Amino acid sequence: MKRKVLAIILGGGQGSRLAPLTTPRSKPAVPVAGKYRIVDIPISNCLNSEIERIFVLTQFNSASLNTHIKNSYNFGLFSNAFVDILAAEQTPQSGTWFQGTADAVRKCMHHFLIHDFDYTLILSGDQLYQMDFNDMIEKHIKSKAEITLATQPVNAKDASDFGILKADKNGFVSEFIEKPTADLLPDWTSEVSAEMNNEGKNYLASMGIYIFNRDLLVRLMENEETKDFGKEIIPQAIGVNKMFSYQYEGYWTDIGTIGSFFEANLDLASDIPKFNLFDNSKVIYTRARLLPPSKISGTTLEKTVIAEGSIILASRIEHSVIGIRSRIGKGSTIVNSVIMGNDFYQDLEDLTEDKRNTNKILGVGERCYINNAIIDKNCIIGNDVNINGGDHLQDTDNSLYTVHDGIVVIKKGAIIPSGFTI
Repeated sequence: MKRKVLAIILGGGQGSRLAPLTTPRSKPAVPVAGKYRIVDIPISNCLNSEIERIFVLTQFNSASLNTHIKNSYNFGLFSNAFVDILAAEQTPQSGTWFQGTADAVRKCMHHFLIHDFDYTLILSGDQLYQMDFNDMIEKHIKSKAEITLATQPVNAKDASDFGILKADKNGFVSEFIEKPTADLLPDWTSEVSAEMNNEGKNYLASMGIYIFNRDLLVRLMENEETKDFGKEIIPQAIGVNKMFSYQYEGYWTDIGTIGSFFEANLDLASDIPKFNLFDNSKVIYTRARLLPPSKISGTTLEKTVIAEGSIILASRIEHSVIGIRSRIGKGSTIVNSVIMGNDFYQDLEDLTEDKRNTNKILGVGERCYINNAIIDKNCIIGNDVNINGGDHLQDTDNSLYTVHDGIVVIKKGAIIPSGFTI
């Protein structure tokens, strides 16, 4: 029997931790893995789990997200499936923007309640993972829980970065602590699988993935004082509502910061990446583009992912992700970098004009060296440009680029003149 589940994807706030990638767009719309958007990950997990009624909640820079959703997820006239965006809106009852994750759900409840559902699946919009939600839902029902949280076993080193739950032998949550210090950790271990225990991963971290029974969610949303699920709703429900911990041992990472986003993308270029894009049963859906195949000439490639529609004349590309419609000129070297590509092709007039070195061609020019960098979409990188990221660079931010923890991020649409060095 197909369960009546409604999915809600929380698009997040302003996304300042992922700036400048979130300056021109909302966090769910940030390109990832060469050809996808971050929002494609939770949507694909839902569709692969046969959950086909999905809302995406957002309030910042939602134009490109709207366009992507509209062009990607069309289910036909004879289907009840949908992916709808709900942006923050003023109503007679509320004139403010979303004040937190729970507040966002509360202010959109009137949109949800017109649908028939028994369970609400609440997801984060900035995580990279592949999960079968059916298994989580079945365990939620079998345990007769009112709330189920997805949890991931982590070691002591990582535990201090998460909200940590304590679960009993039956998997029910009894306590919660936010980012515990090392001296408190010995009291916060839970029962985990033998494999996780052998790896020293015996602390349960909340993944920000929740299932609520419909009636309980409606009741909880009546309290307008609570603004956030992780900080208020979940801690306050412990001991009051029956809460189950669903342990997930697969790959999962938060990509809400420049560092984690960069690391997760580059891992896709590994020989055996932690996130498997080549899985028949766990397809990642996105916009179907009518692009030509990529063309590569004279380039040595090592552990590199190249999206469609690219023209690559580089000397060498190593451990990098190259996005759609990318252009990389002769003699250039790309190492440990994410090139997001372009939204369009240029005409021959612009290409001819660049022969006079006017810096008009999108992409990376000739004889460039790019290391430890993220090049956002529609950038023009001139010839003989040297971008060498690393710990030797101080954090900085200007109109063309940002440096964060040694990672150089060239801003969307930036023009980097020939001979420029970072």
